[in-house]
Amino acid sequence: MFITAALIVISILLIMAWLSKSGQAPGLNNNMLAPCANKPNCACSEDDKDTQHYIAPLPIPNNALPKAMHAIKTSIASLGGEVITHSDTYLAATFASTFFGFIDDVEFRIDDEHYLIHIRSSARVGHNDFGINKKRTEALKANLRQQLTQASNSASDQ
Repeated sequence: MFITAALIVISILLIMAWLSKSGQAPGLNNNMLAPCANKPNCACSEDDKDTQHYIAPLPIPNNALPKAMHAIKTSIASLGGEVITHSDTYLAATFASTFFGFIDDVEFRIDDEHYLIHIRSSARVGHNDFGINKKRTEALKANLRQQLTQASNSASDQ
């Protein structure tokens, strides 16, 4: 009985992982990252009124703005993500879980007027991600903060 139940659960997880491989990031909506759905598997910095999903955006030092997109790409690569599409102010990437290969979308929007990097990370399938997307955004922000500080310091030295 236990083996049958385990096989059913594993089969469901494999199907969900396969389903997560189709689809794409929601993209921009009125020049903002899409709001999170009413599920705990998402984190986003665009709407501070959504306390369940809100994370703070990352400030960009004034003289590091030109290097922000490069820093985002480097941070994604360093954490094992893959850039899917990008422009001067928007980037969409994917991250895959190690065991079943579930795909999560991570998006960045550079707000060059307010010197902020907005970030959204969300699972494509399922309901609960056990805080993985929020942890990923914090790791990306820490990596970005370090790179932007270095870029700002090197720009100041010139």
